[in-house]
Amino acid sequence: MKDTAREKRSTDVQRERIPTSDSTLIPERGKRDIFSAWRISFFGAIGLLIFLVIFSPDPYGRILRFLPDGILRTFQVTVLSILLALVIGLLAGLGRISRIRPINRVATVYVEVIRGIPLLVQIFYIYYALGRIVKIPDIASAIIAMSICYGAYLGEIIRAGIQSIPKGQMEAALALGFSRRKAMQHIILPQTVKIILPPVGNEFIALLKDSSLVSILAVSDLLRRGREFASRTFEYFETLTVVALVYLVLTLFFSWLVGLMEERLNRDVR
Repeated sequence: MKDTAREKRSTDVQRERIPTSDSTLIPERGKRDIFSAWRISFFGAIGLLIFLVIFSPDPYGRILRFLPDGILRTFQVTVLSILLALVIGLLAGLGRISRIRPINRVATVYVEVIRGIPLLVQIFYIYYALGRIVKIPDIASAIIAMSICYGAYLGEIIRAGIQSIPKGQMEAALALGFSRRKAMQHIILPQTVKIILPPVGNEFIALLKDSSLVSILAVSDLLRRGREFASRTFEYFETLTVVALVYLVLTLFFSWLVGLMEERLNRDVR
């Protein structure tokens, strides 16, 4: 029993070390303050948008009607990027803990190099530098760059999640006749998923915000559509105010979902 309790405390400490790039702005469990930071920010942004549209439909109403296509493209880029990044991150995470030295070294170099180069530089490099060799469409360049960049961060999250599982579980699986691959597939990874879901959700939120960078490649995302409207009407203040509020509402909404998911997972673990 003592060993089990010690193992559980060790797992809890290791879970806290899993890296995240964004934290959720949501009230802690049990603290349902009506004036919490999240509620003030979220409902304040929605209320301000409604206020602007009602009391000044021109230009704010026209701006909102111009943006839906950009919002859909932003979601398209974000979802495709995070799905591809998860695949890359899984390979990188498994590579980082691999006992095969060349695989471990390649995965480690990938993580260190990619995390050391800004995302904007990677987008430019894939679209312009590699474009001299292979012509890659603008949206494909954006998705590839964001997937490679976030794959490195997700690789570290997955590595930390796997290593947070007590070593005794792998040893027990091997003693029962499982191969290391089968033990990883059927015992370690299913438990890892529960641990890494919250930080992966935070990476999704960060990627949603960073998707605004793809506008430099003429991808008609939310920011690009806003810039197109402003360039036609010269109403930059009004347009960028609406774009900022829409981004704020989106990120806070998904932060809320991530917070609910994390709370539910913690309840299931207990």
